[in-house]
Amino acid sequence: MNLRDPRSCYRALQSRDQRFDGRLFVGVLSTGIYCRPICPARTPRFENCRFFPSAPAAQDAGFRPCLRCRPESAPELAGWRGTSGTVSRALALIADGALDDGVNGVESLGDRLGVGGRQLRRLFRQHLGASPVAVAQTRRVLLAKQLIEETGMPLSDVALAAGFGSVRRFNETLRHLFGRPPGALRAPHAGESARARNAGIQPGTGVTLRVRYKPPYDWEAMLGHLAARLIEGVEEVDAGVYRRTVAIEGHCGTIAVAHDPLGKGLAVTVDFPHLRALPAILGRVRRVFDLGADVQTIGAHLSLDPFMASLVSARPGLRAPGGWEPFELAVRAVLGQQVTVPAARRLGGELVALCGEPVRLRQPDGGHLTHAFPTAARVASADLAQLRMPSTRRDTLRLLAEAVASEPCLFERAATLDEALARLRRLRGIGEWTAQYIALRAFREPDAFPAGDSALRRGAMAETGVRPTAARLTARAEVWRPWRAYAAQHLWACAADTRQLQERPRT
Repeated sequence: MNLRDPRSCYRALQSRDQRFDGRLFVGVLSTGIYCRPICPARTPRFENCRFFPSAPAAQDAGFRPCLRCRPESAPELAGWRGTSGTVSRALALIADGALDDGVNGVESLGDRLGVGGRQLRRLFRQHLGASPVAVAQTRRVLLAKQLIEETGMPLSDVALAAGFGSVRRFNETLRHLFGRPPGALRAPHAGESARARNAGIQPGTGVTLRVRYKPPYDWEAMLGHLAARLIEGVEEVDAGVYRRTVAIEGHCGTIAVAHDPLGKGLAVTVDFPHLRALPAILGRVRRVFDLGADVQTIGAHLSLDPFMASLVSARPGLRAPGGWEPFELAVRAVLGQQVTVPAARRLGGELVALCGEPVRLRQPDGGHLTHAFPTAARVASADLAQLRMPSTRRDTLRLLAEAVASEPCLFERAATLDEALARLRRLRGIGEWTAQYIALRAFREPDAFPAGDSALRRGAMAETGVRPTAARLTARAEVWRPWRAYAAQHLWACAADTRQLQERPRT
C-alpha cells in the first residue's frame, strides 16, 4: 500500500478488504477519530480522510481511537523489518518497556541500538510516521483500552499493567483521548467473552487477552514446533493449549496460549504476580508466536522463486517461531549442537532438573509446571558434569552462562545482523550455525539463515534431489533476502514432511 497515493488508500478503505488491516489507518477530520480500514462505520468523504502507516502516527496527529473498530485489536505487522532492522529492534525494546520508566529516553534507547537519538527519531518518522515516544505512549493507551474492554480488572490495576506511572495520569490521558472517564469504556460483562473464546483455557486463572495476527496462520505447525521441543517442568502442551512458566526479575508466574481462529488471534492467559510485567510478557508472546509477520508480503517475495513458491503454497500461514528469552534460546541452541531434537529436549530437562528454580504455582488440574528455566547465574554455578553431553559442549554452556551473568546486556539486539553474528561468534564454542540459529529465534532477525543445518539442507534436496553444501545453499538463498529466516522455516517443514512420508508404513 502506497500511502503517498491517497486515492489508492481511499479505495482500500471503501473495499473494507481484510488484507489492508494493519497496513494503514485512516484519520477522519470531521470526527477527529482514526479507524482501521475494515471499520463498519459509514465511509467518510475522501476530502475528510488522512492516511497513516501506524496507529501511533494517527494518534500523534491528534486523532483518537475508534470505539467501533478498536485499533488496539488490529494486527501488529512487522512489514518494515525488511527495510529497517533498527526500527524493528527498537520496537522490541519499546514493547519490553524501554521507554516506560520515565528515566531512560530516546537517546538511551539509541545507545542500546548503536545509533543516535536523532537518527532513531528520523527512522521512526520514515517507517512508522511517529516518534519513539509517541509509539510507546500509543501502546500504553491501546493496551489500557483493551484491558478495560476485555477484562474485569480494577481500573487501578489496568493503569499499572498498561505502564502508566500513576492512576491520575491514566485517568487524564484516557479522558483526553476518548472524552469520557476510563470506566465509561467498560462493557457491563467485560472479560466474559474473552474467557469464552479461550479455547480450553480454564477461567479464573489470571487475565485473558486476545492478541491478533494477520491471517493465514499455521497454528498446527507452530504448536508442533513447540511440542517437539518443550522442556519438562517448564513447558507443556495439552489439548491444543501451550503453557509455560514465566520468570522475570525474580518473580514467577505462568502463561497459557490457545488458538482463536474465529477471532484471528491467540487467547493469552497471563497469571503473574506483578502487573507491570504484562506488556513485556505480551511482547514475548508476540515474538515466540511470530504474530507480527505479514506472511502475505513475505510469501509474495519468496514466491518469486519457483521452488520456494511451491513450498509457500503448501503452507501459506507458516511462521518463524521465536525464543522466549535470549539466554534460554542460546542454551537450547548449545544443547542442540550435533544432536537430534529429542536428544536436545532430554538435555534441557536434565539441565532444568539440575539447576532450574522450583516453583509452586496455581495451575489447572493435571498441570505439570514445576520449574522456571534457570538463570545464567544458576547455570554458571552448577556442576554441569552431571549432564550427559560431551565435555566441550559443557564447557561452552558454562562459558556462555558466565558471560551472560557478568554482562546481562550481552544478548541485546545489535544494530545489524552481521554485528549480532560477530558478537555471538566471539563466544568460545559458538560457531556459524549456532550464531545464525540464535539470531533467527532469539533476535528475530528475518534474514538469519543457518545454512549448515542438516535438516535445512535435507529440505533443499526437494529442488534437485541432491543435498547441497552449506556454501551452495547460502548462495542459493540470496534470492530469498531479506526473508531468509522464513525460507528456512519452509525448508525445515519440507524436510519434516519428507521424513514422515519415508517413515510411513507401506501397505
